[in-house]
Amino acid sequence: MTEYTNEFLKSLLSSVKRVAIVGVSSNPVRPSYFVARYLSLKGFTVIPVNPGLAGQTLFGQEVKASLSDIEGPIDMIDIFRRSDAVPAIVDEALGAFPDLKAIWMQIGVMHADAAQKAEARGVDVVQDRCPKIEYQRLFGELRFGGFNTGIISSKL
Repeated sequence: MTEYTNEFLKSLLSSVKRVAIVGVSSNPVRPSYFVARYLSLKGFTVIPVNPGLAGQTLFGQEVKASLSDIEGPIDMIDIFRRSDAVPAIVDEALGAFPDLKAIWMQIGVMHADAAQKAEARGVDVVQDRCPKIEYQRLFGELRFGGFNTGIISSKL
């Protein structure tokens, strides 16, 4: 697994505003749904991408069939698809968004060649991580749940 510094991840998450989530579900118990919902509640504009849901509305935005259907710039692509689908998604993203800042592959999703291709174009890549988890961890939200307090104790 690739290691990413906290500074890198925090800077990346602080710099993006418009995120396309490829493979989003309309089912509220699916990870892609609650990650997209969480990011939208944190002020990110989330553009859902799923050909089976195209035309519906999720998180205040119309679901697009593909990345190429999105109007305007996208800062980050978040991929909720199998690793073997990543190269085509990366190619489409690089072609559709000349100012793309990042490609984020969810937990369990990795593709070294596609990552290298994006990085060669100056796009930051994160693999096998979740932006929701990293946002909560890096911006202090896990502290409210008893995590990341910096205190180790068996006493209450």
